[in-house]
Amino acid sequence: MESHSLVPQGQPFRLPIARMRSVFQPDEVERKLAKLPEREHESLRGTYQRMLERGPDRFQVKPAGVPDMSALYDDLPNFTEVLDDVKRHVALSQDSRDGLELTPMLLLGAPGIGKTHFARQLAALLGTGMNLVPMSSMTAGWLLSGSSSQWKGSRPGKVFEALVDGQYANPVLVVDEIDKASSDAQYDPLGALYSLLEHDTAHAFVDEFAEVAIDASQVIWITTANDERAIPDPILNRMNVFEVPAPTREQARAIAQRLYQGIRRDHGWGERFAPDPADEVLDTLAELAPREMRRALMTGFGNARLAGRDTLEPADLPRASGNKTRVGFLQ
Repeated sequence: MESHSLVPQGQPFRLPIARMRSVFQPDEVERKLAKLPEREHESLRGTYQRMLERGPDRFQVKPAGVPDMSALYDDLPNFTEVLDDVKRHVALSQDSRDGLELTPMLLLGAPGIGKTHFARQLAALLGTGMNLVPMSSMTAGWLLSGSSSQWKGSRPGKVFEALVDGQYANPVLVVDEIDKASSDAQYDPLGALYSLLEHDTAHAFVDEFAEVAIDASQVIWITTANDERAIPDPILNRMNVFEVPAPTREQARAIAQRLYQGIRRDHGWGERFAPDPADEVLDTLAELAPREMRRALMTGFGNARLAGRDTLEPADLPRASGNKTRVGFLQ
């Protein structure tokens, strides 16, 4: 069975290979549902009923062969080492019934250098979905693993939601800013990762809300951090750690060039602007972190349009102010 997917811009379109994989056992859900007292635990009852209605089978997808990743290397020039690792794992799974098994990875680097953008592009490359778990905004320790149904306002965790409510048995789950997980939480917010990051124990992950075993062994884990010192060693030891450098000045200019061309191509009004930005505009954009460049370009296009010009000028762009994080360049 094959399924359509989005692919990174510039990537040749190919259908991913897909087969079905069960992520839970319906018999176990039926037993849990039958034991619930009548007129109690309505939220849990609704969860079990939804599981049975949707069924346990989800798409397990992987690329058809080793895809052409040249566009990704161009789009993410400072992620070369990470992309090389992805390519190795994809190569292992081609021409076999094995699913794609990516070792969990930690992306270390300054804010704004493209870590979350990389995760989205990876999900698109593999033909699967992506779920973001922002640890910096977490207020309780059960965001990943769910909270007990005995508690008021309890609900399943993000892993359960991604697998039960999603379409895929192997979604990309991004634990963003894992080093910012609150140490004041009543329960260890990273506790669930001890089993989830191990392929063998992830086969029967139990969400604390549903209390039904879920097969999370195919999840593709990407964690991001600015500083690894706040991450417990047992979790670090379960991941491949990549230090993602800031882009060099030339790489930053190349990223800005591709963003300009992409925005221009994706909007009807883009045809009113020159095919390429001026060198002075690229120099100004290169001073920004990659995630700031798109917003700056949209502001620049708008200002140029108001001025009746078909070209951007450096003055059209917002400049990085002293109180904003700026990415230092590698020489």
